[in-house]
Amino acid sequence: MPELPEVETTRLALAPFLVGQTLQQVTIRAPKLRQPTPPAASLQGRTVLELTRRAKYLLAMLDDATTLLIHLGMSGRFSVFPHGGIGQVAAPLSQYPHPPLAKHDHAILTTPTAELRYNDPRRFGLLLHLPTNTLATHPLLANLGPEPLTEAFTGVALHAALRSRTTALKPTLMNPAVVVGIGNIYASESLFMAGLHPTIPANRLSLNQCGRLAKAMKAVLHHALATGGSTLRDFRHPSGETGHFQDEFMVYDRAGEPCRVCGTVIQHSVQAQRSTYWCPVCQPLAPAL
Repeated sequence: MPELPEVETTRLALAPFLVGQTLQQVTIRAPKLRQPTPPAASLQGRTVLELTRRAKYLLAMLDDATTLLIHLGMSGRFSVFPHGGIGQVAAPLSQYPHPPLAKHDHAILTTPTAELRYNDPRRFGLLLHLPTNTLATHPLLANLGPEPLTEAFTGVALHAALRSRTTALKPTLMNPAVVVGIGNIYASESLFMAGLHPTIPANRLSLNQCGRLAKAMKAVLHHALATGGSTLRDFRHPSGETGHFQDEFMVYDRAGEPCRVCGTVIQHSVQAQRSTYWCPVCQPLAPAL
């Protein structure tokens, strides 16, 4: 499933072709993904004022006080087929031939600058059309924790969020009520950088350890963004390029391989039905406070 870096990479790639652009033509080919999809007529003709991200959700704010909420699910991705240079006045859409639609191209958004196709083979993604003033209380968004790349996400804030959490540290970090956007990959990589074992009870972390962990999470996410995210199976940049962060994994999906720091064999176990990877030397079970 795409995590924060992949969703943010997608947002940055789509923004030039959406923000300030009118949805000249909208085609919805799937009446339902994880939930029913909106009718094309409700989106067509609207102008996108802003494209933001909350957790792993993309939010396209429209000029009629509504928002198109997008979640990529497990296998969703966008492809962009530009008509011409950004900002140029488009000729009739029929003058811009693009590749034939693929079987799982479920939504097509056409603006004066590009055709944007949403493809989702597993159909676990979301396309929801909502009144903007309901977003804060919508069940998908209402109980989300802080964004890890903001200034407000500090060791102090993380320590407070973990104080009552008795569950193991790694699955706790993947709980969006604690912090958003952190999936299996970036939880594992952040814990390695912070030198913390994934099975430590979350509420056992000291303030100093939480400071190290918050700093590590920011560093890992920023580096993943700089390398285009991680491509393991489905994720692609809207241009069609793959991400490259997977080439630099320190522990994730490296069970049985030597640690890049100390040479110790990377270990693997299952936590909360998800694979966990760690180095027993760099991430001791009883780390220094």
